[in-house]
Amino acid sequence: MRGPAGLLLAALLVPPAGAAAPAPAPFPGGIAVLPLPALGSLPPVARFGGRRVLVRGEAGRWVAVVGLGLDLAPGRHVLQLADGTAVPFEVRPRRYPEQHLTVPRRYVAPDAAALARIRREQARVRRILARYSEDLQPALALSPPLRAPVSSPFGLRRFFNGEPRRPHSGLDLAAGAGTPVRAPADAVVADTGEYYFNGRTVFLDHGQGLITAYMHLRRILVRPGQRVRRGEVIGEVGATGRVTGPHLHWGVALNGAMIDPTLLLAERP
Repeated sequence: MRGPAGLLLAALLVPPAGAAAPAPAPFPGGIAVLPLPALGSLPPVARFGGRRVLVRGEAGRWVAVVGLGLDLAPGRHVLQLADGTAVPFEVRPRRYPEQHLTVPRRYVAPDAAALARIRREQARVRRILARYSEDLQPALALSPPLRAPVSSPFGLRRFFNGEPRRPHSGLDLAAGAGTPVRAPADAVVADTGEYYFNGRTVFLDHGQGLITAYMHLRRILVRPGQRVRRGEVIGEVGATGRVTGPHLHWGVALNGAMIDPTLLLAERP
């Protein structure tokens, strides 16, 4: 029979229970869910591509939930733990469909002033997506920010006026101008602003590298640093930035990698 010391030791060796990790989807734009060879009551520090990744307890073990960018090559990859342990995993190939759009030429061939602005904004977004708020506990089952048909799914290989552009890194929801946009889970507002391509945008920090973005808004109804709860209205659908009509572009980033938002949805939009 165990004594108090034995019970304490067992408690220290078993990771605390947490919310279930999402289903594995180990392809570019997806999620790798990796059991870790680590014990103890504190989560191990894990990194992929130099970025810290989300780790949570599940079924008496630690599990890493790793975002896989759209530009990640299929094949063998390695997650690194702080103690030097390497956790190998495989990324499967996935082919996404194409989409051809016609947009104003200034959004395909910006002038010098616009290019300078775009570079500044890209650096700003990279800083936002690199956030890792250890004190925030993210929910990995998100509510849809609004209920509307999907007009452009994640991962589309996009062509603007016949010219290839980066794949679609979010989910477009076809809602009318003024439709309320709601936080999909508790978060802190990481930043807001008006961007050349993205229009009026809100970024939410859900913790531990999970960041969500809401673009092309007509109105922004929150401010940086504000805490929001699941279901709270953060803005309204609009048509600002590079768009062909009103809609919400919803982006989800995990450890700096843009992933398919539907992989974290508790229900389909």
